[in-house]
Formats: sequence, C-alpha cells, structure tokens
Amino acid sequence: MSGNWTEQHIPDQHGRVAIVTGANTGLGFETARMLAARGAAVVLAVRDVEKGKQAAAHITGDVTVQALDLASLDSIRSAAADLRAAHPRIDLLINNAGVMYTPRQTTADGFELQFGTNHLGHFALTGLLLDRLLPVPGSRVVTVSSTGHRIRAAIHFDDLHWERSYSRVAAYGQAKLANLMFTYELQRRLAPHGTTVAVAAHPGVSNTELARNTPAALRVPITWLAPLLTQKAEMGALPTLRAATDPAVIGGQYYGPGNRGEIRGYPKLVTSSPDSHDQAVQQRLWTVSEELTGVAFPVR
Repeated sequence: MSGNWTEQHIPDQHGRVAIVTGANTGLGFETARMLAARGAAVVLAVRDVEKGKQAAAHITGDVTVQALDLASLDSIRSAAADLRAAHPRIDLLINNAGVMYTPRQTTADGFELQFGTNHLGHFALTGLLLDRLLPVPGSRVVTVSSTGHRIRAAIHFDDLHWERSYSRVAAYGQAKLANLMFTYELQRRLAPHGTTVAVAAHPGVSNTELARNTPAALRVPITWLAPLLTQKAEMGALPTLRAATDPAVIGGQYYGPGNRGEIRGYPKLVTSSPDSHDQAVQQRLWTVSEELTGVAFPVR
C-alpha cells in the first residue's frame, strides 16, 4: 500500500472477538481502544481487574474485563476456561502484556519473571485458546516482541531461569527473542490448517509504563530524552494493529515502526535478527515450553 498506515486503515471489526493481554494501560490499552472503535468485541485480559474496569470505562464500545496473571499457570488456566466458556469463537488473540528489565524475580511456578511472563505465559494462553481460533477464517495470533530481541539475546537452554547469574537486559532479550521464535514456529504449525496465522510486531521505543524498571543509571537520561527518542503509545500500538487487521498481512511476518532504527514512525514490515530464524532452536524452545507449562497445542 502507498502512504502511511494509520488508525483509519483498520478495517471494520464488527462481529469479531479480540482478546488483548495487558490492556489496562499503554500499548495494550490503545490497541483495545482502537479495535473497539472499529466495532470489535474486546476483552481486556489483565492482572488487576479494578484497573481493567477503570480502563474499560474509558473505551467506547463492547468491552469486558478478564482476570489474567501471566505469571501464574493457575491463573492462565482459569482465565482460559472463562474465555472459552464466554466465546465459542475468537478472531484475534493479541499477546501484548509484558515486563521489562525487572530485578531477578520468579513467577508463581518458579520461572524467571521476564521469560515466564513474556514468553511462557503467552505460550500457555495461546495453546489453551487456539482451538477457538482454528475454525475461524482470518483469525490471528499477534505476539508483541521488541527491538530488545537483538540485545544480548540468546535462548540459554542451560540456564533458562538465570539461576547461576542474572542480567536484566539479557533476560529481557531472551524473552523477546522467544516471542519471535514462538511466532515463527507457531506459524509453521498453523500453515496446513489454512485459517489462523501467527504474526509478530514491536512498538519501537514507546513512552509507556513498561520502562519503569530501567536501571537507575539510565533512568534520568531516558526521562530527559524521552520526547526525542520515544513515541506516544497510540503510535506504538499501530504495528500491532496492522499485524492484527491489515488484510495484506500473511503469517510469519513482523511489523514495527518504519523510521530509521525502527524507533518511531508508522508501521511497516521489518526484519528480525538472523538468530530468530534458527528452526532447530525454535523447535527446541517449543518442546521445552510445552514441558514447562504442561500445555500441548492442537497443532503439531
């Protein structure tokens, strides 16, 4: 297409059901708001239900709230059961929620927090809901990665949970690289079914609450430079929305801001790191993720 892809390019979404994780603030909120404005029935899947209700009150359209803590497999299973009961069909699953640069912590199941929340939590949720998407032509799973997948990023199978030593930057890189590898392997498994596709996106550098755990030495410079180096959340959400709604999108693509360095700008098709396309690592990560979460997918 010619010109910049904007909110106005989102096709009519009436009759479609969209689940957006982490939708009470930032990128997730803007994603949910714009989908609802186009007529989608949107579920805000959030850890804090009260904050979710407050967010829903600021969105015009068909919006509901679902409790979901991606750092707890019990919560994920409970949320998936609720969503399955409420929605016989799901058109869009947008795996948006995430944590970044946290001090070393573990999830309720003992996983390193960034890997456990950003990757394993969404892996489990997707596996538990996928059979609600598979019968729906045009359904999509969109997973939000980051340019951080290039920074000190590798899948450390010998120490996935950083028990020997911990780097919050490298742990974030591993989690975001895992998001991309999950998307590519999921797309390979979905392709024979011909209905649902898996797509990835990243927001560039957006001014959201996600950066609240930035190391102290960087916090002041980032605060001062934010107006120059970041974009508003509504712009940061556009790559996700394009991945979710643009009729020209095909499975396995990756969308991000179009300006130099993919920091800001309108969404376009971008390229991920060569490491993210290693099929042997993708498949190994998939197997390990199934073992850790206990979730088996209906596509093999």
